[in-house]
Amino acid sequence: MNHLKKPLGLLAAGVFALTLGGCAQQTPPLYGWESYQAQVYAHFKAQDTGPEQQISALEADLQKIRAKGQTPPPGYHAHLGMLYASLGKDDQAVQELQTEKGLFPESTVYMDSLLSKYKK
Repeated sequence: MNHLKKPLGLLAAGVFALTLGGCAQQTPPLYGWESYQAQVYAHFKAQDTGPEQQISALEADLQKIRAKGQTPPPGYHAHLGMLYASLGKDDQAVQELQTEKGLFPESTVYMDSLLSKYKK
């Protein structure tokens, strides 16, 4: 009976190691955030960056997010749209708000209320 303990112990250790290895695998992130959170923080704290710089940073980050095959997080396009609106770039604001609405249908009511300002 003693001769079975060692192989069973090795088998148990192997199963344990495989189990831990499976747990160590990370799932890819749901969204590509890049500097979105920092840009929103800067916007609401009225820090050194103006709308133009924030738009540039968010547009550059959007390219990085797309290149990684990720989706921008909820609010990304809405925030970008509001930045465009603050500069009087209504067409771009509408495009971003509609993109937000398309990506996140749960935002439809809010996006429609924002878009109503641009209907003629």
